[in-house]
Amino acid sequence: MRLLAATAAVTALALTASGCVTVHGELALVPPATEAEAAQALADFTDAFNRADKAHDPALDADRVTGPLGEINQAGLRARAVTSPGGNAKHRPLELTDARFLLPRKAGWPRWFVADTDSNRDVDQGDKDRRWLLVFVRNGPQEQWKATYLNVLGVTEVPEFAKEEGYAVPVAADTDALAVAPGKLGTEYVAYLKDGKPGPFAAGPHTSGWREQREQSARRPGLATQYVDRITDRGAFAPLGLRTRDGGALVFFATRYFERQTAAPGYRPKVPKDVKALMTGEVKSTVTREWVSSQAVLVKPAGTARDGVTVTGRLQGVVGAVGS
Repeated sequence: MRLLAATAAVTALALTASGCVTVHGELALVPPATEAEAAQALADFTDAFNRADKAHDPALDADRVTGPLGEINQAGLRARAVTSPGGNAKHRPLELTDARFLLPRKAGWPRWFVADTDSNRDVDQGDKDRRWLLVFVRNGPQEQWKATYLNVLGVTEVPEFAKEEGYAVPVAADTDALAVAPGKLGTEYVAYLKDGKPGPFAAGPHTSGWREQREQSARRPGLATQYVDRITDRGAFAPLGLRTRDGGALVFFATRYFERQTAAPGYRPKVPKDVKALMTGEVKSTVTREWVSSQAVLVKPAGTARDGVTVTGRLQGVVGAVGS
């Protein structure tokens, strides 16, 4: 967690340069960027991330992050600016190498792509190697590329992606070709975490294991813990997915949840200093943490009634807290 704690053009020439071409009054399917442009976006993000991490200054990478990753990153930096105001004495520059870019063609804005990279934050050990998958989004030709999703997957968890004419294939939020449409994943995940009823999500550390962990926390003597999950799927939090060669898809989506801890009479919940740095109010008996959670899931083709969605990665961070 600490690695995170982190328009339109007006002339035909401008339209062509931005990759947006009008054909018979409709927007043609075009790639979001060239390989070189995608590589530059990744380099710009990495440079900004390192400067912000070294100084514990969220302003230094605020224009390179957005969505769930941006909210987690910015909250973490704000907290560490309070707990370690002199900067990060243990800063080690993040290096993202061996980048493979997945560039889905689409019409109009926003446009996006995925950078599948190796990181210096883990040790390469064959099948235990990890890959950083960063999703970049851009809302117009005059705007900068910003990283909106990050998930860290095992090298064997990264699927083989479908290609059309050499380009990745995006999946629509409302597609009926998948076991669960990307636009419904947030709703299904929130419902599952609430009631645990069998459905599209396969058992694993981020589904059945996550529910068990919550139940154990709720039973701690002298401390009652409640969880409330919320759907978060608008704007920069919109789900994004790529078709895989098996007919399924890899989809990124986000949720938000609140963790409320209430201590027994005469006691107060313990609040870590990084959470306290983000907190408003005073803890008398209760503290409520607000979390943003980002998931990467493999979704099987339509017709799979059970275990059609496997959560392969989850990245979360506290973005606010309230004491009462």
